[in-house]
Formats: sequence, C-alpha cells, structure tokens
Amino acid sequence: MLAEQSHYSIYRRLVTQLLHDQEQLPSLPAITLEIRRALSDDHLNIASLVGLISRDPALSALLMKHASSPLYRQAQPPRSLHDVINLIGMAEVGRITMLHSVKSLFTLHTPAHKRMFLDAWERLVTKASTCAMLARLVGRISAEHALLASLLSEVGSLAILSSFKSAKEIPTSELYISLCREFSRSLGVIVLKKWSVSEPYIEVIREAGNWQYSPGVGLQLIDLVNLALHHNSISQGPDADLPPLTQLAAFQKLPPPHNQVEANGELSLLTQHQSAIHALAQTLR
Repeated sequence: MLAEQSHYSIYRRLVTQLLHDQEQLPSLPAITLEIRRALSDDHLNIASLVGLISRDPALSALLMKHASSPLYRQAQPPRSLHDVINLIGMAEVGRITMLHSVKSLFTLHTPAHKRMFLDAWERLVTKASTCAMLARLVGRISAEHALLASLLSEVGSLAILSSFKSAKEIPTSELYISLCREFSRSLGVIVLKKWSVSEPYIEVIREAGNWQYSPGVGLQLIDLVNLALHHNSISQGPDADLPPLTQLAAFQKLPPPHNQVEANGELSLLTQHQSAIHALAQTLR
C-alpha cells in the first residue's frame, strides 16, 4: 500500500508539472487552424474547402468513412469530398476535423505509450459513438456536435499521457485511472481554452458525470454526454458506482418511447442500436 502511494505521488508530480508548464500541452495542427479559419468565412465555397481538406489524406479518408457511417441513411455512399460536404454540412466538417486532430496530437514516445493511448482512445470513441447515436435517434442536437462533445469531455485524460516521457514512467491502469479522476477535468479545460474551443464544450468537461446537472428546457448537449457516459459505465461491469439511470436529471427529459429502460439498467434505445454504435466507432479507430 505504501509503495503504491509512493508511486502515485511520483506520477502526480509529473502531471502537476504539466499543469504548470502548459507549453508541453499540444497545439492544434496548422491544417486544422486553416480549416477553422476558412469555416469562419461567410464567403467560403465548397471547392475551396475541398482543396484545404485534400491536403490531409487521413482527414479526407475519415470524412469519407464518417459520411458512409450508420449516422446517415444513404442508398448511395458519397463518392467525393464534395459529396461529403453537401451531405453533412460545413459545420459538421469542422467538428470531424477537430476530432481527427485530437487523435493525432498526443506524442507516443514508446510502444507502451501507444498501447495506453489506444486503450484510452478505444474507450473514448465507444462512448462518443454512443452519444452521437443517441443524438441522431432523439433529435434536437446534431450527431457530430454530440460526438465531438463526448470525445472532448475527456481530452484531459489523453493530455495526462503527455506527462510520461519514457517507458519506465508509464503507470499501471489503476494509477492512470486515479490520475484521470484527479486531473482530467482541469487539464481538459486548459487544453480547450488553449485551442479556443467554444464554451459549450468546456461546460461539458466541467459537468460530465454530474448526474443531477441538467440546464435549460429540453435535452442539452451535457444531457446526451451524461446519458452516454452512464450507459457505457454500466456496460463495463457491475462494479461501476452509479446511480440508477432513472435518477439522472438528463433521463427525466427523455420523452416516451425514448425513456424505456432494460432490466440491466440501460436505455432500450441504445441497446437496440449497438451494432450501429460499434460500426460508427469503427470509423474512428
């Protein structure tokens, strides 16, 4: 027990140093900044946006896969970036661009770093895909908006990995989870402010997991994030210390028939669409 506490104090010191030396935190890639600037121009046309996106083949491929995902019921998948932008819209292109950037931002110093990152990324994209599917099924908020909000809600968990520079500094899964509980929220807020991300996403970081928080009338972005977070926490096993789904403030806003609950405590709406959620997550891996 003492050894474990000693190890935790070492890792805690590394993350604290990161908090106080924010230059270590990643900045958005130049292409992402260019696309964001272009999208803020009211006179931007699709051809110009296609030209920008085409400079990043990985982003182009992600947008093509995303537009062919279960979020869109298209008899004929889009054949070009022009088709993709016509289908999902420029605002959603911006959100998927940000999602793509997040995956590429965090330096993987060693194979051990890569394994830890991929484990964390797998969990995040599963939760984000759940959130996106919930948004599409319930309506009101765009699926891409919900997808990005859910992913960014734990960007601090990825940022923590920036603290560890060598293989010998990689913590155990248990220590990493403890570090995330202590630092993920504050690091996430710092990172999003550094990236000049809009306030709604920062609010989501601050209130994710606050089961009794639900502002405004009707389902809000934070409601979808918390419902997806609760659902995925339940699916990880019976050891999750969670209130019943029906006690969540967000749940109270779900209209029939979207508020039907399975015997295992999960939303029927989500269990019925697990294959679509998995297919969407596959496009983000």
